[in-house]
Amino acid sequence: MHTLVFLSTRQVLQCQSAACQALPLLPRELFPLLFKVAFMDKKTVVLRELVHTWPFPLLSFQQLLQECAHCSRALLQERPSTESMQAVILGLTARLHTPETEAGTQPLGRKHTLRVLDMTGLLDDGVEQDPGTMSMWDCTAAVARTCIAQQQGGTAEPGLAPVPVEVRVDLRVNRASYAFLREALRSSADSPLRLCCRDLRAEDLPMRNTVALLQLLDAGCLRRVDLRFNNLGLRGLSVIIPHVARFQHLASLRLHYVHGDSRQPSVDGEDNFRYFLAQMGRFTCLRELSMGSSLLSGRLDQLLSTLQSPLESLELAFCALLPEDLRFLARSPHAVHLKKLDLSGNDLSGSQLEPFQGLLQAAAATLLHLELTECQLADTQLLATLPVLTRCASLRYLGLYGNPLSMAGLKELLRDSVAQAELRTVVHPFPVDCYEGLPWPPPASVLLEASINEEKFARVEAELHQLLLASGRAHVLWTTDIYGRLAADYFSL
Repeated sequence: MHTLVFLSTRQVLQCQSAACQALPLLPRELFPLLFKVAFMDKKTVVLRELVHTWPFPLLSFQQLLQECAHCSRALLQERPSTESMQAVILGLTARLHTPETEAGTQPLGRKHTLRVLDMTGLLDDGVEQDPGTMSMWDCTAAVARTCIAQQQGGTAEPGLAPVPVEVRVDLRVNRASYAFLREALRSSADSPLRLCCRDLRAEDLPMRNTVALLQLLDAGCLRRVDLRFNNLGLRGLSVIIPHVARFQHLASLRLHYVHGDSRQPSVDGEDNFRYFLAQMGRFTCLRELSMGSSLLSGRLDQLLSTLQSPLESLELAFCALLPEDLRFLARSPHAVHLKKLDLSGNDLSGSQLEPFQGLLQAAAATLLHLELTECQLADTQLLATLPVLTRCASLRYLGLYGNPLSMAGLKELLRDSVAQAELRTVVHPFPVDCYEGLPWPPPASVLLEASINEEKFARVEAELHQLLLASGRAHVLWTTDIYGRLAADYFSL
């Protein structure tokens, strides 16, 4: 239920012109709730004025738009309204044209003290929604345009300096947006509006452009670098990695296609790999490492041994891991700190099964999120792993999509998982019982592409639901929708 304060605030904002006139008379303590209600109800006139006259040093979306004591709605878990975001940008622009010397002229002596506008943490699920919502890229573009316009416009009157504001954002860039974003970063360097990147996601960006962007970012702000669909190889990565390593506060590094196969070594490849390892040793705060689609067979020990601190999130999807890689990881200092582990696309059905079970045993006390999509785990392997899997008492998410499991195997998993009180989501495959004429063992490609018998699967879903009800676990989501369940971000664990 909404609190009386929330309901009163919503009523105050019904007439926006009157609410704007009343803002100077309201206690500062009401401004956070006023902001949330105005943002939620698209009271754009009030929202713009709230940003313009914000009486605190920090205006943080993550603090203001979360679930709170007054309202259970967590706006950060929704795509933001375009109207509300534009109002915030307009309020910021108005602040930039308010000279510091005018700060003391506000009613009741209220000062223009805003120094940081933190717009990070907005939902960006990559799914197109209605035009009334704003994506992360739209938000990036809106702030970037403000930076460029501010630099081009200059100050209205000489001697009256605008109030400087640091704007923290998550930046998403690709080939089409690179030049525009680079101009915005350059403009903000000498502008009262300073663009500060928290998370950088560069998609399919040429090596030289990636380096140019990294050189423009503030080393004190960046916490994540995510290079998606950048098939750099070791040669390209050896060029980029020293520019990444200068960010000493970096906590998350996400790379793809890092090929270091010891089975077909080359002189240049070995030199580049050693150089990459040396640069990885410079990170002091790294807690998450993602190396998706990187050929690391037999080389995981070299990679992880260079790191100065234990990882809490490790993603090694489709890395062709060998048994010795899993054994090393199980014995390493990283295992006992892992909160998130992704081994998708690695065959765990044969000689890798025993070392994988040893890894689970080592990580059981801390593991919250386990992703095992397309790991060739059939009923036999799953049942052999259940005793150690159920020791992961804090596990919240288990991903098993794309594995050749039967309905009998899923039922055993469901019964044993009752002991895992924190479990909230299980993404399971379509049972092999629901296919017709499967080869055995079925390749993951067949499980992902072959059609299923909808009638059989409907009966499976009904039976699983009844088992959940009977065990008092109806709140646990069992689903085959791998795309509808976004992978938990490390920073949200």
